[in-house]
Amino acid sequence: MTNIPTCKAPDPDTHKPKYRPPPGACDAHCHIFGPGDRYPYAADRTYTPPDAPLERFKQLQAILGLERAVLVNASCHGTDNTVIVDAIAQSGGRYRGVANADDSFTERDFEKLHHDGFRGVRFNFVKHLGGMPDMDEFQRILARIKPFGWHVDLHFDAADLVEFDALLHELPVPFIIDHMGRVPTKAGLDQPPFRTLLALARKHPDCWVKVSGAERISSAGPPFTDAVPFARALIEAIPDRILWGTDWPHPNIARHMPNDGDLVDLIPLIAPDVATQRKILVDNPHRLYGFGAAG
Repeated sequence: MTNIPTCKAPDPDTHKPKYRPPPGACDAHCHIFGPGDRYPYAADRTYTPPDAPLERFKQLQAILGLERAVLVNASCHGTDNTVIVDAIAQSGGRYRGVANADDSFTERDFEKLHHDGFRGVRFNFVKHLGGMPDMDEFQRILARIKPFGWHVDLHFDAADLVEFDALLHELPVPFIIDHMGRVPTKAGLDQPPFRTLLALARKHPDCWVKVSGAERISSAGPPFTDAVPFARALIEAIPDRILWGTDWPHPNIARHMPNDGDLVDLIPLIAPDVATQRKILVDNPHRLYGFGAAG
């Protein structure tokens, strides 16, 4: 336990963004951590986050002008999804969840999670989070979630986009690529992983991409505008299958901890017209997660 690294805390002074999201706007990728005394972190976790509980997340959403959220259960909570179950239950239908799961989850377990507001399961392939999962287990879990109409949320390193391209083309359920595939901006728009991602997105009708993680792929640092051309290219390719999120509270940030107000102010740069902003912030997440009518 003593060798588990501790993450940086999020910026405690979120500033109110200049950009105001439309009514019903959704943060489609964010996390709730703890508090650890109520929702213990997994013994085999690869990092320990500072507590980032539901109350702080509610405050964040009020400052940013966001109304809906997709809470992605982070790997530090293991396969215990209780922290997200409880957050959704207190949201009045404004939150949905993405679960962590393994072979111990039965059809009845997934049925209960669906009832509780979950609509997907996540797998990490990122090396510093443990690397490639057991691929036989991966396929079995996809088979179990398919009857519920769920998707799989995939967290890759950039090189994985090339390595697993053939696998992605054959997935039996809709899938989402997190954080623009973590492609480093310094390698340019013509880098093989980004070309592979764009080709996959254009060809596969069930491929979604989150234009989140500007702070993760940026080489220039705040305000992370070097990520804008990558997000714009993806939005242009598949405007109806793009999601946006803050990734609050930004676990495992190695360099620049972002201010979430800055991340919201990137939205009009990546999507200059109002119709596209509404599409990626309201229409797309509402269609995928079944929030119902926005307003």
